[in-house]
Amino acid sequence: MGSDAARLLEAADFAAWKHREQRRKDPEGTPYINHPIGARPLPSRCPSRDPCSEPPVPLPSGQPPYGGARGAGPRPPPSPPLPVSPVPGVARILSHEAGVTDVVVLQAALLHDTVEDTDTTLPEIEERFGPEVRRVVEELTDDKTLPKAERKRLQVERAAGSSARAKLVKLADKLHNLRDLQRCAPKGWSEERVQEYFRWAAEVVAGLRGTSPPLEAALQRLLEERGVAPGPGTGQ
Repeated sequence: MGSDAARLLEAADFAAWKHREQRRKDPEGTPYINHPIGARPLPSRCPSRDPCSEPPVPLPSGQPPYGGARGAGPRPPPSPPLPVSPVPGVARILSHEAGVTDVVVLQAALLHDTVEDTDTTLPEIEERFGPEVRRVVEELTDDKTLPKAERKRLQVERAAGSSARAKLVKLADKLHNLRDLQRCAPKGWSEERVQEYFRWAAEVVAGLRGTSPPLEAALQRLLEERGVAPGPGTGQ
């Protein structure tokens, strides 16, 4: 497919297209693609109102509106921007916090939810990105025909036996989700439901120990804040 950069851009483009109509469950309704790709971190708080509904900042006296020249008609205001994810996404966590440079891992991070949550198939992943990426994505894909409780149980059971590449993506995925939950609960989630997710995530993370010290340390801090962290080095 060419250079590493080209391979990553192809995976990002593919994931963005496949997730184009999906949104996260956070109050901002951020585009789902922010989860795998990542974005510039913003202040960690829940929005009290729609950020796009804020009144415009008054212009200094005599300044033409919208940057137009004096005497020229005003340009229409730009469309409100899409909300940006307030926490870095999975691929960004891997590259910026864990120092991952393995292109297969980063491609899998970008693609990790495409089979589970869109019409993408594993053969399609293999055709576009090769067998190595397909194998990692397959490890990261839950079987949606199973009840949710069984899918969660299997994630815990299979964590320790996952490949090193899949473990990296799983750690970054959990770190992103827990940071987002710590920042603000999804619409309709009670505090107990959030706490239950943290407890389950702690069980999964325990099976991923020994993979990435920076990610594990970050997860340990979050889990300790919630009082659900297993001891360092423990497994399930």
